[in-house]
Amino acid sequence: MCASPSNKRKAPDHGNEKGAFSVASRPIESAARILDEADIRRALTRIAHEILERNKGAANLCLIGIHTRGIPLARRLARLIEQFESQSIPVGEVDIALHRDDRPRNGTRSRTVIDFDLTGKSVILVDDVLCTGRSVRAALDALIENGRPAGVQLAVLVDRGHRELPIRADYVGKNIPTSHRERVTVHLSESDGEEAVYIERPREEA
Repeated sequence: MCASPSNKRKAPDHGNEKGAFSVASRPIESAARILDEADIRRALTRIAHEILERNKGAANLCLIGIHTRGIPLARRLARLIEQFESQSIPVGEVDIALHRDDRPRNGTRSRTVIDFDLTGKSVILVDDVLCTGRSVRAALDALIENGRPAGVQLAVLVDRGHRELPIRADYVGKNIPTSHRERVTVHLSESDGEEAVYIERPREEA
């Protein structure tokens, strides 16, 4: 795998779920690219097929992306499922800011957008990186405020381990063993101008 283009860049803020150190105070010394554009495309294609196989088709499915990078991933999965099944499925967005247990909520406004009825739906919750499980727990709380789905499944592009809650992904693009001090960042063309997944280390540990 290749290194990142610059050893002076700072990692984008993906939230505490993705890594353990403060990106504001600890610049990145090194970053190893572990997935490229083709890898991401293949992983999402496989996940889409697995979703259809497990749910016996696309009937009654909906996809909910977790802000921020879970949203474009959910939309990509929806397009793949439509391509495979010739059936469109609804896509929503869930904002976990009001439900996190590690950040203040003062002045926070929800960006959740679910403009369809969740009742009786099989929901596929989508995120970029699964680590402690706290972001997923917050997303479940936000989801239930908007309806009563028949069931919820979890799809993630990367599972880096270090779970603090009993949460497991149903669909995983890639399992990536990491240390607590490393950070996994997902770059998508919709938000970052490139397609890649990096493992990043703080300067003092590189």
